[in-house]
Amino acid sequence: MNYLAHLHIADHTQTSLLGNFLGDFVKGNPDGLYNVDVVKGIRLHRFVDSYTDSHPLIKTVKPLFSKELRRFSPISLDMFWDHCLAKYWLDFHANSLADFSTQTQTRIANESSSLTQALPTRFEKISELVWQGRWFEHYVDIENIEFALQRIASRSPRMAPLAQTFDTLGTHYDQLCDTFFKLYPEVLEATRLESKKETV
Repeated sequence: MNYLAHLHIADHTQTSLLGNFLGDFVKGNPDGLYNVDVVKGIRLHRFVDSYTDSHPLIKTVKPLFSKELRRFSPISLDMFWDHCLAKYWLDFHANSLADFSTQTQTRIANESSSLTQALPTRFEKISELVWQGRWFEHYVDIENIEFALQRIASRSPRMAPLAQTFDTLGTHYDQLCDTFFKLYPEVLEATRLESKKETV
């Protein structure tokens, strides 16, 4: 799952939006870095990533990618799941995606302002781009997923093959959408249960 799904899951579980958004930017043990709620959100983000990567449904769609591109499939699929969530947003949330984005931006800003610790520089940069560019609303169009993959692929020669994975997403679009509608409700239920645990 990518940024939109992680924030939707935070809203679904009533856990820290900031923490769930921070998950990709904090390495190692987060205990003591931020307050208890933010740390719980970081841990929930990591749970989502682990649960999704090991899910049997993911194992059925990874072979759709060629052997040369398969190691890039987790990134490509995460972007695709965000596209599906954005496209069918009202199946999963009562408010419009535009309203959710605006409200989430405000709530994260409020959470951030209450921290005494500095946030990672890369997180600050990406967060600014997400809100200024209204990324989540743009995820509705699959062409913007292609653009996003190309942008990530351009960061280094090692990531360059990622751009080629979009062809697989397009070729197997319907099958992958069906997979999302089977997978995501299970992710939501698993995270609901996980969020009830004393994880911090």
